[in-house]
Amino acid sequence: MLLSRKVAATLVSLALGLGGGQKAWAQSRVMEIVGTGDGIDVLRTVGASFMEQESSVRIEVSPSIGSGGGIAAVGSGKAVLGRVARELTPTETASGIVYKPIARLPSAFFVNPGIGISALTHEQLLDVYAGRATNWRELGGADQRIRVVRREDADSTLTVLRTSMPGWNDLEITEKSKTATTTQEAVETVREVPGAIGFGPFSKPLEQGLTVLRIDGRYPTDPDYPSSVVLALIFLKSLQNPDAFDFIKFVESPKAREVIASLGSVPVPQ
Repeated sequence: MLLSRKVAATLVSLALGLGGGQKAWAQSRVMEIVGTGDGIDVLRTVGASFMEQESSVRIEVSPSIGSGGGIAAVGSGKAVLGRVARELTPTETASGIVYKPIARLPSAFFVNPGIGISALTHEQLLDVYAGRATNWRELGGADQRIRVVRREDADSTLTVLRTSMPGWNDLEITEKSKTATTTQEAVETVREVPGAIGFGPFSKPLEQGLTVLRIDGRYPTDPDYPSSVVLALIFLKSLQNPDAFDFIKFVESPKAREVIASLGSVPVPQ
């Protein structure tokens, strides 16, 4: 029996709707990577490169919840992939979390461009963060009050600075400073506040609207620059998510390593 035009049209519409729905579902698969704010620009760019070849998966590198937050989310099963800027503790490793380093991020000092300085010695840097220098004109810059932006004591970049930058091991940072709780907050504060100086993992986007300082004549991308943190992915040993496996495999690829290097970071040998 022939179908009426109305019934036929309805069946076609349903078929198209189902097909469209399946396509929309496939294109809406989201792989969220949670954790540290360090290297967030690097990981977002790597994620964008991955999505160029895996159009059915959307990588979301969400705002920082800290390395500890990422570890808690992955360990509890609330997140499939996390990102950290510190090594795991023996307890965290024993809980079944896998640590996969992907990039070394030099620790950079950056200033609001209005101060008129592009380089400091490590002694001058100590004077700034200890509060002994209070105006940039004392260091050859503009007549502006020095506004120090620091991070909390457990921050990964600050931890690395204390173990690698001369004089930072026992440095008492001036009380006249603002504590930024994330790398992004530190960057935005320095961009917006005249006379401000801050620190965080280096990436090329830092050069937009900021002046990244040379320390003792060395730029963060120079081979002999002393200070860096390692960005790593974390996941459970019991991982079974195919999209996560594909992304982990991608970060080991020559393409991903090329992206990491183009942003001023150093790919970690696999």
